[in-house]
Amino acid sequence: MRVLHAVTLHSPTHAFGGPVRVALNLSKGLRARGHEAALVALGEGFDDPWPTEVEGVPARLYPARRLLPLGFSGMTSPALLARAGRLVRDADLVHVHLARDLVTLPVALAALRAGKPLVLQTHGMVDPSGKLLAKVLDAVAVRRLLRGAGAVLYLTPHEREALDAVVGGAGLDNTVRLVNGVPAQDERPPLAGPPRILYSARLQARKRPVDFVRAAALVREKVPDAEFVVAGPDEGELAAVAEAVGSLGLDDSVSVPGALTSAQVLTELRRAHVYVLPSVDEPFPMSVLEALAVGVPAVVTHSNGLARDIAGAGAGRAVEPGPEGVAAAVLELLDEEANRDASTAARKLAAESFSMDAVLDTLLDTYARVAG
Repeated sequence: MRVLHAVTLHSPTHAFGGPVRVALNLSKGLRARGHEAALVALGEGFDDPWPTEVEGVPARLYPARRLLPLGFSGMTSPALLARAGRLVRDADLVHVHLARDLVTLPVALAALRAGKPLVLQTHGMVDPSGKLLAKVLDAVAVRRLLRGAGAVLYLTPHEREALDAVVGGAGLDNTVRLVNGVPAQDERPPLAGPPRILYSARLQARKRPVDFVRAAALVREKVPDAEFVVAGPDEGELAAVAEAVGSLGLDDSVSVPGALTSAQVLTELRRAHVYVLPSVDEPFPMSVLEALAVGVPAVVTHSNGLARDIAGAGAGRAVEPGPEGVAAAVLELLDEEANRDASTAARKLAAESFSMDAVLDTLLDTYARVAG
C-alpha cells in the first residue's frame, strides 16, 4: 500500500513538535512492514541540497513561506498547493496530520476531491475555538473533512469530545482511538556524576519551562550539585527562562542549549536521571514517551494525557502544576532505589502499552477498513 503522510512543517530542530515525530514513526513502521510510506510537508532551516528523505522515509519538502503573522497557521507553499492533487493521486491512502493551517487542510481537501481513502489525525490541534480564523476554517473546510474522512484518529476521550464539539450535531461516527507509539530503545547506561534533570520541549507558555527553572532552584537547595538542561526551540519563553536562570542564581547549573536534533535528544535522555515536562493540558507528549522508552522516570502534571499511566505504573510522578510539586517529585526520584525502580517501570510501560507494533496493528486495520 502506498501511504502519503502529510504534516505541516519539518525542520532540523523539529520545531513543529510531536505530530512530525508521530508521522515519522508511523511511516518507518509501515515501511518495515513492506508498505510504501512517504512524507510531504513544508520545510525550513535546511542547507542546500535539501533532503529527499527523513530518517529513511522518502520526503517531499517545500520551502515554507510565511503569508500571515499567525505562527504555523500562516505558513504555506504555492508549489505544494499546486501539486497537492498530483501527490494524493499517486497514493493509495492519504493520512493527514490535520491542523487549522494552509498545508494540511489543502492536502486533505485534495484527497477528498480525488476520492482517495482519507485518514485524519489531529493530535489535539483541532478543538473548539472562538478565534475568527478558526471559525472561518471550520465553516469552510474542517467540518467537511472530519465528516468526510474514512477515519478520524484521536488520542484521548477529551480529544474525542472536542472533535464532536467542532462538528456539532450528533458528533462523529468515524473515530478510532490510536495512542502514540514509541520505537524500542536501548536502556540508558548506568549513570555517573551529578544528578542531571532534563526538559526537552518547545519553549512556550503552555509547557511552562519557567516552572522547570524555578523547580531547579528548589532542588538545588537539597542537592547542590544537580545539573539541569532546558532544551527546545523558542516559542516566546526563552527570554523568561533566561531571566529566571539569572535572577535565581542558576547560571552555573542550568544550561539552555536551544533546539536539539532527534539524535541529540536521545543523547541527553541517556544522560538524564529524571525527565520533566511541567506543561498543562498536554494531550499525549511524544517527548515523555521517548523518555520512558529509554528508562528515564518522568515528572508530569495531572492534566497530562499520560499522567495516569505514569503514576499507575510507578514510572515517575504526576503532580499539581507549579515548581513546588515538580521539585518534590524530582527529589523523590533522585533517590537511587526509587530511580532504579521507576526506570524499570518506565521501560515496561513503554514496551507493553505504547509499542509501535500495537499501534501499527490498529493503524493497518483502520487503513484496510477505510481503503476497502
